[in-house]
Amino acid sequence: MKISTTTALDYCKYVTDGTHDSPKAKDDGFKLITSKHLKRYEIDFNSANFISEEDYKKVIERSCVEQWDILFSMIGTIGNLYIETNSNIKYACKNMGIFQMGGDEMKSKWLYYYLQSPKAVEYIAAVSRGTTQGYVPLGALRKMPVDVVENNVRDKIVTFLWNLDEKIKTNIEVNNNLADQAQAIYHQYFVIEASLSWPLGHLSDLVEVKYGKDHKKIADGIYPVYGSGGIMRYVERPLYKNESVLIPRKGSLNNVMYVNQPFWSVDTMFYTEMKQPNVAKFVYHFIKSKDLASMNAGSAVPSMTTAILNSLELSIPSAEALKHFETLVTPMYEMMLKNEEQSHKLAELRNALLPKLMSGKIDVSTLDL
Repeated sequence: MKISTTTALDYCKYVTDGTHDSPKAKDDGFKLITSKHLKRYEIDFNSANFISEEDYKKVIERSCVEQWDILFSMIGTIGNLYIETNSNIKYACKNMGIFQMGGDEMKSKWLYYYLQSPKAVEYIAAVSRGTTQGYVPLGALRKMPVDVVENNVRDKIVTFLWNLDEKIKTNIEVNNNLADQAQAIYHQYFVIEASLSWPLGHLSDLVEVKYGKDHKKIADGIYPVYGSGGIMRYVERPLYKNESVLIPRKGSLNNVMYVNQPFWSVDTMFYTEMKQPNVAKFVYHFIKSKDLASMNAGSAVPSMTTAILNSLELSIPSAEALKHFETLVTPMYEMMLKNEEQSHKLAELRNALLPKLMSGKIDVSTLDL
């Protein structure tokens, strides 16, 4: 395939950025999105602040996000990406680069995957500035070289990669639904139908809260490393091998996770060891039902402590009730694990093929992808 190079500003309708101001948070109105709210397949609107309609209109005057535009975090955590597929959009952006695509779906998808290619990643790393907080100058983002190919080849490549991502996205949606069902069963059995005969106790009666450890010196491998945002990397050996509930120690305190495979937990996370059988999933749903962020013990950075967690009060269900709950929700968790494993394999395939497809090392012009 033939590859030519242009700049992001020439490739896009326009490249602009969101507000650098901090509008005052409100209880309702329009959402303000920053880099921490960007996930690969969705925007986390739940943790975003509201801003007033007046502030929203000021931002829209500066930079309006439309369908098929690409958001790029350019301050702090650099390089988080999100492609807006929704045509009904009403949110504002802060410290965000916006690649405005004029509604061109295939051009947008090509740039979305190109921004994940080694060539683009290396360019962004080279132009990044700042010491205490990194940033990418808007001018450098506009001048970023973008490789382009003929449309028929481009469409084959992005459709193949997009289909992989769509399957992963579907798996995530299915898992979210299964998790909601399990949480509803927990609420029915242990809140609405809780027995008055169950003794009152504390979380420390069921689990031992343990500190995670630094992973930076551990070699790459097959075991997932969990931070508050999910899996960060894979390492050669696990920190813990059994069923556990992971709880953020710093940062996004409500991002509680359940794990049932060998793993490593970073030093800004707690993990838990169970003190009795059939209790891990119950503990997970109990903690998920709590607003840990409201129990913040930090000042500048939201923080959780073992003392706060250990002192959480709860009615301790009977062994029979815990076993019954385990029987009901285990098939859901098994399905979620299968979906996660499939998504991991699909992501590995995408990540392995993306640089080769985008660079022309795999010629798709004669292939039926």
